[in-house]
Amino acid sequence: MLNNKKFLISVVGPTAIGKTALSIKLANYFKTEIISADSRQFFKEMSIGTAAPTEEELTAAPHHFIHHKSITEDYNVGAFEKEALKKIEELHQKHDIVIMVGGSGLYVDAVTKGLDYFPDVDPKIREQLNYTLEKEGLEALQLQLKNLDIVAYNTIAIDNPHRVIRALEICIGTNKPYSSFLNKEKNKRPFKTITIGLTADREIIYNRINKRVDIMVENGLIDEVKSLIEHKHLNALNTVGYKEIFNALDNTWSLDFAISEIKKNSRRFAKRQLTWFKRNNDTLWFDYLAPLEKIIASIKSNM
Repeated sequence: MLNNKKFLISVVGPTAIGKTALSIKLANYFKTEIISADSRQFFKEMSIGTAAPTEEELTAAPHHFIHHKSITEDYNVGAFEKEALKKIEELHQKHDIVIMVGGSGLYVDAVTKGLDYFPDVDPKIREQLNYTLEKEGLEALQLQLKNLDIVAYNTIAIDNPHRVIRALEICIGTNKPYSSFLNKEKNKRPFKTITIGLTADREIIYNRINKRVDIMVENGLIDEVKSLIEHKHLNALNTVGYKEIFNALDNTWSLDFAISEIKKNSRRFAKRQLTWFKRNNDTLWFDYLAPLEKIIASIKSNM
């Protein structure tokens, strides 16, 4: 280990691959604590549908940024970046190594690299895009983004209207691709990041996702979504696992179809996650069944 050097071990990968389990093992091995960078697990009202760590997992290692916000609070990636960096600085007073885990690529990058700068654009553009969303649906906006910026279309959370509108307003307001503003030189971090990626064959990932959704339903996902129905207009709930069940609860879809859509949309999300994380050439990739000793040896050799 480098003298007086502080490290952040960032565990990434697609949904349902086993990131939580690995992060706990690493935290226990290095005797440290875990920062969550999963933007859906921030909200205390959302446990089952976000596959948040169980009580047993939360007590197995100290966690931060799990269920620390309410869905009614306005919370974004900029606020998370500031709070997470402050918490990492605090934890580095006690530990040379801190673990971060999460599948939300933008939130991971905000901590490890910093946020990208975007110029201000005319707010009327967003108003017009929201009007299009309301009248023509998300698909129309997705198609528009595909035409204006195929790179952004292939990497952002394309099922999230907020993200699609954000990318489009930059494209339209600047006459430049949204993706052209990404990955510019940013402030250096006072720690070294070692990124560990977990992956598997596509069929294995998809099977794990399908099984996880079935377990969520068994564990009470429907009742969790029912309890949130009065808040379904909130952005936090416009997410896979919740929006589909809302469609079943208002009889737009059958429950069986809604569950199949959760599985399909989760598989699509996993594909986008891998596309995002594969952009980082420094990531050390491991099969999801790789022995812990092998991962630890790789981490140590990169310190």
